[in-house]
Amino acid sequence: MARERLSASQARRLALSAQGFATPRPQRCDRGHLRRMLERIQVLQIDSVNAVVRAHYLPLFSRLGDYPRQLLDEAAWSAGRHRQLFEYWGHEASLLPLELYPAMRWRMLEARAGVGIYKGLARFGAEHRDVIERVLGEIERHGARPASALNTRQGPAGPWWDWSDEKQALEWLFAAGLVTVSGRRGFERLYDLPERVLPEAVLARPEPDAAAAQRELVERSARALGVATQRDLRDYYRLSPKATQEALQALVEEGRLRPVEVEGWRGPGYLVGDPVIPRRIETSALLAPFDPLIWDRARTERLFGFHYRLEIYVPEGKRRYGYYVLPFLFGERMVARLDLRTRRREGILELLAVHQEPDLAIDEYELEALALELERLADWLELPRLKLSCPRPLASRLVPLLQHRR
Repeated sequence: MARERLSASQARRLALSAQGFATPRPQRCDRGHLRRMLERIQVLQIDSVNAVVRAHYLPLFSRLGDYPRQLLDEAAWSAGRHRQLFEYWGHEASLLPLELYPAMRWRMLEARAGVGIYKGLARFGAEHRDVIERVLGEIERHGARPASALNTRQGPAGPWWDWSDEKQALEWLFAAGLVTVSGRRGFERLYDLPERVLPEAVLARPEPDAAAAQRELVERSARALGVATQRDLRDYYRLSPKATQEALQALVEEGRLRPVEVEGWRGPGYLVGDPVIPRRIETSALLAPFDPLIWDRARTERLFGFHYRLEIYVPEGKRRYGYYVLPFLFGERMVARLDLRTRRREGILELLAVHQEPDLAIDEYELEALALELERLADWLELPRLKLSCPRPLASRLVPLLQHRR
């Protein structure tokens, strides 16, 4: 029996719909809007770079517009009934839905055995049990603690990843599920015991075995992605190739996923059920580099014909587009990319560079939408001024549209 065939445009619209871009932004975002969007995308990646705003905040702005950031803080780190998320290793360091906690226990058990975590951290766990037990004892006795409060190292720290023994112990305990993140002080994690942080009902849920948990993760990935290759499904929660293949085979046999052919894709795509594909996507959004729509660069190129790389670690003179570049999505296309920076003390959102995509002419309607997204972003970040520091023609076309904000 021949597989169903999707055009490239249908696959693109299905992916955008699954990720929440076919849903109109609410006029006033509340907890319900936030919860439903989190249920769609499943994962918010956390990253320390703060060039515009912390990475976990921006994907929700791209979909919901001007939402109160405290709603996400409350969902992620509150001690009350509004908590919906927990921190763990999903797609890198991530905020994940609470109901997923039992399905991540296999990963925590693997970490205790030195599997599936960074080799240096696994080695530390094997060689420094005394430090780990001391740090865990401190948290058991005193409650939530940051790494800085436990540090016994003398002298200054070195460059990135020059962690103290206590910080390494905390990261090992976190990966092993023996501590979790109760909150943050600024951007610094506060670690505590899971039973003092997470709802009892979540901790009491039955834990699936590794194979069942991995099937759940692959199915969740398929729902969040709309249509996806095996590699796409593996990347969303960073599963191993073997685990993904076995989970995918079981899900297809059970009828929970079905394969389809997609125009231009080498292998099959997989989707859940018989989803409705929008006839068109009407959206405009600035996307964070760590947005789940585009964090898989190979998938981004396959879906949108958009070659995208983060250039933070590229020497300044060798950067093509800029330090922290946000693609601009309009409808189904990535039509431009912007290097943006917030200058918080001065109340400025600065546009350092705007690059038009080759062979794509930006019309006045798209330009007005871009100007509006810049204004919305500045308002959301409570920055009263927009500064255009880009000499390119596209930036000059933005000037009259942003005149009252300059």
